[in-house]
Amino acid sequence: MAALTGTMSWFCCGNSWGPCGTAGHGACGTCNSGSFQHAWPNASAACFNITRPDACGVTMSRRGCGFRHYTTNRCNGKRVGTTIADCGPQTDLWCGERACCGSVCGTNRIVDLTPAAYSQIASLSSGLQPCSVDTV
Repeated sequence: MAALTGTMSWFCCGNSWGPCGTAGHGACGTCNSGSFQHAWPNASAACFNITRPDACGVTMSRRGCGFRHYTTNRCNGKRVGTTIADCGPQTDLWCGERACCGSVCGTNRIVDLTPAAYSQIASLSSGLQPCSVDTV
């Protein structure tokens, strides 16, 4: 998979951690806010039919629960490895959404990280950052 660029955000799941209260364990049944995990819009056919990244012109590989991706914050170069634990983000709700840091920008939400993972590469208060996602 070639690196996919867009924006990243964070979400709560599973056991309470940091800013998150207790929530469901996600589509894979394993999601926890304190673990290095993420939600992927093409985790299954059912997931893809909800998130519809193609409506925003985003083409991404189908990858199932437990698959490891690496997300890089394009603002500071920090990178974190995480595994798929949920379906999301619902990319089609944010077609054209843009986040920038200086001249570096990302468009369309392509990945949601757990707070533990997001906080390794960005401040939770930033909420949305330009990113790239790859498998190596």
